[in-house]
Amino acid sequence: MIRALYSAATGMQAQETNLDVISNNLANVNTTGFKKSRADFQDLMYQFVVEPGAPTSQITINPTGVQVGLGVKTTSVQKMFTQGDLSSTNNQLDVAIEGDGFFQVTRPDGTFAYTRSGSFRLDQNGQLVTPDGFVIAPGIIVPPDSQGMTIGQDGTVSVKQPGNVVPTQLGQLIGVRFPNNGGLRALGQGLYEDTQASGLPITGIFSQVGFGRLNQGFLESSNVSVVEQVVSMITAQRAYEASSKGITTADEMLSSAINLKR
Repeated sequence: MIRALYSAATGMQAQETNLDVISNNLANVNTTGFKKSRADFQDLMYQFVVEPGAPTSQITINPTGVQVGLGVKTTSVQKMFTQGDLSSTNNQLDVAIEGDGFFQVTRPDGTFAYTRSGSFRLDQNGQLVTPDGFVIAPGIIVPPDSQGMTIGQDGTVSVKQPGNVVPTQLGQLIGVRFPNNGGLRALGQGLYEDTQASGLPITGIFSQVGFGRLNQGFLESSNVSVVEQVVSMITAQRAYEASSKGITTADEMLSSAINLKR
């Protein structure tokens, strides 16, 4: 019964983490480029009261043994990088990635981060930046006399200028992908950074092999399904209640054992 108390407590703790993850997913249901997370669980060690295969006589063995589990633990909370829906905005500074890949962002300290959110802006210098002012690599500056900007599926940025019939090419957005997207470290603000688990960044050109294509005038919506998350929340709540009931039942049994001689 003491085992039951601790095992049930681990179940409650695991479901608390599960609910934290689900709540964060639901909070970001309208966040551009957001990728949902999923909590994964694993059973803890087992106490072998009787070993499987233990002899029961000179010629027979116990076929299963007695193995009592000691609860559950959270093994990982991983990002699920499935494609989100593309929504039309008709804004020339909005760009969505259809397929694999990230935009490369230069942070104020000179280090790189990566994002799926293509909601771009122009800063006071006409440079293409994120909503937080971080520069989109390779650092494209749009001339003030530009009459329109075009971002091709391969990331080529072009503008029309007075007196020029042919569009002026300003540069090309850098595409980045990783061997293991799930190993990226989430920084908030829609940004990720590489880790040893993600592998080294692989740069390339959008719309080529291994990279998605860009869609100007669109944004990638969050890949969170509200219905799916609400169902998961209900399941987590019921699992939490069941674990708490296990603690209550074990406590009542201990109380009965203690009061046997009254």
